[in-house]
Amino acid sequence: MESSVWTIDDHLDNKPASSVDLYRRFVALVEECGPFTCSVSKTTITFKAARRGFAGAKPDLRGIRGYLDLQRPVDDPRITSVSPYTKRLFVHAFRITDPAELDETFAELVREAYAVGVGAHL
Repeated sequence: MESSVWTIDDHLDNKPASSVDLYRRFVALVEECGPFTCSVSKTTITFKAARRGFAGAKPDLRGIRGYLDLQRPVDDPRITSVSPYTKRLFVHAFRITDPAELDETFAELVREAYAVGVGAHL
């Protein structure tokens, strides 16, 4: 990469088609929630709603890794770790390797995270 400004395309470049597909399916789940913007850095693509960032994702060689900010700890096989962020928020790291993992249960977690992005935790 020649530029010092990272783009979504930089994250997608040279990734397996299956990983890019998973990333796009994740974005579709976010799009179903409502308006958002993206903030792109070298480490991740952050999804922001009206009040704050609520999720992040990036494709890698095996699928996608990302995080969701939720108001409660969640025990789910896709969640690789849960860390308190504030008294009201928990950061949930996730790993998705198969399209079937982006099911309705995961979509509900994305909706919960989006609610945080619009200020539900305040």
